[in-house]
Amino acid sequence: MTQLYRLDAPASAIAAALGAAPGDDPWSGGYVAPGRPAPVVVSDGRPGARRVLRPHLWGVPPPPRGERPVTTVRNLASPFWIGTLRHAELRCLVPATAFALWSGPEGAKRQRWFSLTAQPVFAFAAIVRQIEDWPGFAILATDANRLVAHHDPRGMPVIVAPEDYGRWLGGEWRDAATLVAPYPSQHMTVGDAPP
Repeated sequence: MTQLYRLDAPASAIAAALGAAPGDDPWSGGYVAPGRPAPVVVSDGRPGARRVLRPHLWGVPPPPRGERPVTTVRNLASPFWIGTLRHAELRCLVPATAFALWSGPEGAKRQRWFSLTAQPVFAFAAIVRQIEDWPGFAILATDANRLVAHHDPRGMPVIVAPEDYGRWLGGEWRDAATLVAPYPSQHMTVGDAPP
């Protein structure tokens, strides 16, 4: 699963792409890795609620026996995650322009960058939780589509289509859960460097 993505757009462009108010986020572009701050789009969980761009850290507190912050949520049926997922106000969108995965045989792996062909800024489905003084986020993962599986069969981030942003941020969990699926590979591209 990805542990690095890029968000090469200023806060104002991100907010416009995701239909959110930019708030006071000073983001000007760059890469995001676990433990670093990045913009996310949050709302109060009601359908049609106002969306706002806010800085969060990538990583949420681990389960009781865990030691490191969790950056990716895969087991959505886990009792540890289901309570968060059922509360729409604890779901968020994580804007990105590309995400990285490592591909190739052991000893010769190289970084591959995935993006969407017709959407310069897109969004991952994610959850938010408080981590000490800062709110944190974790990206949801799903099975890899055909393009991603060719490079890394372990899975990919859940990418939410623009028409489904409201469903993810404000829908009932049964409806929002249907969005947890591989993004169509024909709408994606891959390269050796971020676009």
